Amino acid sequence: MTGVRQPQRRAFLAGGLVTTAALITGCSSKTDSTPAATPAAAASATPTTRPDSPWTAFARLMDGNERWVDGALQHPDRDPGRRELVSQEQDPYGVILSCIDSRVPPELLFDTGLGDLFVLRTGGQVVGPVVTGSVEYGPLTSGTPLIVVLGHQRCGAIKAAYQAMSDGKSLPGNLQAISDALRPAYKETVKSKHPDPVDAMIRIHVKQTSAALRSNKDLAPLVAKGDLAVVSAYYSLDTGKVEVLTGAPSA
Repeated sequence: MTGVRQPQRRAFLAGGLVTTAALITGCSSKTDSTPAATPAAAASATPTTRPDSPWTAFARLMDGNERWVDGALQHPDRDPGRRELVSQEQDPYGVILSCIDSRVPPELLFDTGLGDLFVLRTGGQVVGPVVTGSVEYGPLTSGTPLIVVLGHQRCGAIKAAYQAMSDGKSLPGNLQAISDALRPAYKETVKSKHPDPVDAMIRIHVKQTSAALRSNKDLAPLVAKGDLAVVSAYYSLDTGKVEVLTGAPSA
């Protein structure tokens, strides 16, 4: 990987972990503040300063979601100047782990653009070693200060898994792997009666996933120092609003 500069506060990671991440991803990232904008980039409506704390990153995302809900989009970081600015290095301020659902594109619902977010999308936002490693990439190699695990209303993957487990059946092909990953959330859901058990399972699953990431042996030290926040959230298809469930950082 070219152009990666390790932050001083991540000095203990220099070596094996970063080298491996670099070989696997082939992406370039950096830890300095965004370089001075070119004239083309300066024309963008986007602030050029990267949020450098969990709170400022969180506030930037939630401001963008408010614009999405209100229909007052700025479409930041989507012009040729921004493309040129991030062509050699990237410095995203957030990691979003969300579902593959076509109605839940993180860059749109947070009104962001090129180089702003690391985005991972899996069925039901389930995780495994490769996904977890991809979530860790930004915080561990370039100090990305925020992770958001984003569930959503009427999640088809979680609905299918809930129904299959309720009926004692398996899902076809590798869809069963998604169902297996959701079993802890299913077990927690059926402990209590919910008027909408699928919706309850969606919320339980994102809370469980964010808690697991927050206590992850590599991410937990960053959380403890206040360098990283791991937030669980829920997106309403009806309203476009992102509801924070757990882990919101304080100013």
